[in-house]
This record gives sequence, structure tokens and C-alpha cells, in this order.
Amino acid sequence: MVAEMLTVVAVTGAGLTAGVLFCVAISLVPGFFALPASGYVEAHKLYGRYFDRIMPPIVVTTTVLTVMLAVRDQPGGSRPLFIVAALSLLGVSLVSQFGNVPINRAVKRLTADRVTYDWQDPRPVWRTWHLLRTALALLALVLLALAGAS
Repeated sequence: MVAEMLTVVAVTGAGLTAGVLFCVAISLVPGFFALPASGYVEAHKLYGRYFDRIMPPIVVTTTVLTVMLAVRDQPGGSRPLFIVAALSLLGVSLVSQFGNVPINRAVKRLTADRVTYDWQDPRPVWRTWHLLRTALALLALVLLALAGAS
């Protein structure tokens, strides 16, 4: 019973993570690219403020729950699914922390009037990191759902 409840919570957390990251990929990222540099800086700072408060605790909690499920004896051979899901969620955290977060911090230090013609636009690199973590989150969601169904 405990494993089933943990699985439901983990699937929910993975669904939230994958859903938010997918939404950012299909809506905010194209919007960021459509803005001039100064507008992008202001928009990134505005939207990041809200995501930064919510997403890290969801991802970390979901990862911890998935690790707990991976180390338990699992019926039906679902343990490998939990293990790969946990690694995928860990990947989301690592990509975020070492790929996206450093760029976010650099953008937050800027003001719209400090973006000059020779500014190194971080949007393409940020998008690449973001798409990687989105794919990892989607993989974790699918694996957790499969593990829960087995």
C-alpha cells in the first residue's frame, strides 16, 4: 500500500515537472526568442522568479520518492523502471543546476539598459539545456507510469 501511494505521488510530481517544462518549451521559449534582447532580459527575470520558487522542490521531492521506490523490492520487475526514472529525474536536476541556472543567474544580473550590441545572447544555449531536461522529465514520467502499472 505504501509503495502504491509513493508511486502515485511520484507520478504526479513527474507529471508536474514534465508538464511545466513542456509548457515552457512550447510557449515561453519561442516567446523569448521573439523579443528584443532587452525585452527578453526583463521577461526572463519576471517568469523565472515564479518558476524558481516552485520547481526545484517538486523535482527534488519527486527524485527522492523515486529513489525510495527504486531501492524497495518491487513486484513484477518494475525496479529497473524506477531506477532509470530516478536517474532521469536526477538528470533534470543536474541539467538545471549546471546548465540553465548559471545562465539564469547571469541574466538576472542584467538590466535592460545594459544589454549592448555585442551581448552574447544566452537563449540558444539555454534552450538546448531546457530541451534536454524536458526530454529527461518526460522519460521519467513515462517510466514511472509504466512502473506503477506493472
